[in-house]
Amino acid sequence: MNPEVLIIGCGFLGEAAADFFSTRGQNVLGLVRSADSLGPLSCKSFRSAACDITDPASLEALTPLVHDVPLAIYCVSSGRGGADAYAAVYRDGLRRVLKSWKPGRLIFISSTSVYGQTDGSWVTEESKAVPDRETGRILLEAEQIALESGGSVARLSGIYGPARSVLLRKFLAREALLEDGGHRWINQIHRDDAATAVVRLGDSSVSPGVYNVTDDTPATQRQVYGWMAEELHQPLPHEGAADLNRKRGWTSKRINNAKLRSTGWIPQFPSYRDALPHLLADYPNQA
Repeated sequence: MNPEVLIIGCGFLGEAAADFFSTRGQNVLGLVRSADSLGPLSCKSFRSAACDITDPASLEALTPLVHDVPLAIYCVSSGRGGADAYAAVYRDGLRRVLKSWKPGRLIFISSTSVYGQTDGSWVTEESKAVPDRETGRILLEAEQIALESGGSVARLSGIYGPARSVLLRKFLAREALLEDGGHRWINQIHRDDAATAVVRLGDSSVSPGVYNVTDDTPATQRQVYGWMAEELHQPLPHEGAADLNRKRGWTSKRINNAKLRSTGWIPQFPSYRDALPHLLADYPNQA
């Protein structure tokens, strides 16, 4: 049976989205890049397959099964690659998928890193997107391809979730720093809330376009580490210099999620503070 929903990139976010779509009774196929990644998905309620979207032959082999799929979620990852990897996976891969498989509707998973604001201002989907990194500019090119196909773009803020939070890991490892005083604004979204947002955007009643996928509560770096310090009865990290060479650029902005909320989506974790006790459960020696 051909799938109703195709998840292209069934990783940390894609797997959760596939679970939610499957729970709704939809026939889901989740794709991973190589057969080595299929093992963890073998016990899932949805089907999975391997496909390297940078390889035309790999796409062609899967075309009979996924051609004209009603809904495709393009949720790939470049790993830790730079601009060349971004171009191959996000931009060129997306072009190849649209040409070969012709999905009825598409959701492209992007990043709020395309916003380059550094002044702490509120940012909506109408705000200028002028990233200062080549990777961000490539994401914008891919977004435009998705929009021109009639699809939607989901710009995710920093994603975290079960056993995965960069800031918490650094805090627990005593590697955290309050960079430049810790006043930079940080925007985050729990993995499960991001997945339910993808499901909501996949509903045919929701108009295509660009949507910011982030929680309700932007917070400064000092606030986020303050929540951890309070929860764990530990001191705040030391202050240090800002890392201006961050992969996705040094920005400070507050992302607005009103457009996404207007579709009826409601986050389970309105702030990182709300999720923190659940995250710490993955670190029993710390909580």
